[in-house]
Amino acid sequence: MMMRRVAPPASEDDSSGSGVPGWLEALLGTRFFLACAAHPGSPRNECNMFCIDCRATPAAFCYYCRSHRHTSHRVIQIRRSSYHDVVRVTEVEDVLDIAGVQTYVINSARVLFLNERPQPRGAGAAAGKAAASPYNCEICGRALLDPFRFCSLGCKLVDTKTHGHGHGH
Repeated sequence: MMMRRVAPPASEDDSSGSGVPGWLEALLGTRFFLACAAHPGSPRNECNMFCIDCRATPAAFCYYCRSHRHTSHRVIQIRRSSYHDVVRVTEVEDVLDIAGVQTYVINSARVLFLNERPQPRGAGAAAGKAAASPYNCEICGRALLDPFRFCSLGCKLVDTKTHGHGHGH
């Protein structure tokens, strides 16, 4: 399924004047992967879609809701990695400034985590890599694999709201 990615003018997409799209906070606060109330019992009724063109209620919707109400809209598909919500870089890079956010390759696709995740604990491989990392998220302190500033879109949003658009090192 192809996603249409055409970025609107900044004035249309930036509700706060901070360079942050008006839909970003809604995306980050939405619970995904619940069964769709409008399509119970249907296959593919998992609510893992989000429309950046309208303020749909509920914000998360399923494959069937997309084909009925969002056919000409820009829709982002949310995916899961280790029980955390991710989005493919290719789906958001044209509509969102993702500079400084750590990316990961999962199932051969480059993805970003939506929100911060707990730091790995224990003696596993992930904990060992985290302890040895010289890079950390500037907001939550999570160890990063590469020299990025943030572990997630949520942490970047916190920084942008605190320091303003264009803050950099």
